[in-house]
Amino acid sequence: QVQLVESGGGLVQPGGSLRLSCVGSGFTLDYYAMAWFRQAPGKEREGISCITVNGNTVYSDSVKGRFTISRDNDKNTVFLQMNNLQTEDTAMYYCVRNPACREWRPLGSWGQGTQVTVSS
Repeated sequence: QVQLVESGGGLVQPGGSLRLSCVGSGFTLDYYAMAWFRQAPGKEREGISCITVNGNTVYSDSVKGRFTISRDNDKNTVFLQMNNLQTEDTAMYYCVRNPACREWRPLGSWGQGTQVTVSS
């Protein structure tokens, strides 16, 4: 059974940083591109970052230059380092398998997400 568990969210002031983690189980992370999505209140879920099996990365324009995605296959974990956070980054953040980073096409189960709130 595929499971994804996100953590690392919290309340941070504008300009601050957070590092999110996503631990996968029930599948071999090495075989999948992985993506981070987020969903703000009243908005659709959007893809913001993706990392291929080879470590190539993709970012949405809204986070490019501020967020960094990485992976540790030995730990079956994907990370999202978020710097210079802004109020518009407030959302629930999710990781998911995303077979091809050239498009946002999440595959299978979602985790419970981790809440990021940016506020002064």
